[in-house]
Amino acid sequence: MEAARRAQLQASTDAKLDKVRQLMPLKGIGIHGAWWLVREFFGWRACKNRREVGGFAGCTPTPYHSGESAREQGMTQSGHRHGRWMTTELAWSWRRFQPDSALSVWFRERFGGGGKRLRRLGIVAVARKLLMALGRFRETGVLPEGAARKEA
Repeated sequence: MEAARRAQLQASTDAKLDKVRQLMPLKGIGIHGAWWLVREFFGWRACKNRREVGGFAGCTPTPYHSGESAREQGMTQSGHRHGRWMTTELAWSWRRFQPDSALSVWFRERFGGGGKRLRRLGIVAVARKLLMALGRFRETGVLPEGAARKEA
């Protein structure tokens, strides 16, 4: 599948594949991640704000308010199941390969000292922020703060 995708990227002049080519040079985003982002997320949907991004990816909180009682019930299970998994994997990959980016630094400062559960909760926030940053990069060409490109 990867060989077929690489061949298609080299041969085709499709506008959607140009978007894949734009995302691939970033460290932490491989051919599968770039392909998924464009085909499932950026290719046909225009998200205007973080709530729309979080809603599509299934990374939104579910608050419970009743009288004086208010608590968080965790993350919604709505949205694209494979998308939730893929965005989380991209966030872990981003954190690993882009340690000096603003998102990785924010994650380290906010969740780095916590336990395993806290880091898993934090990576969902990174995933949502990463989707917003990559959408901005795809539209404007401005790299996310502190991001690096792959070496040739």
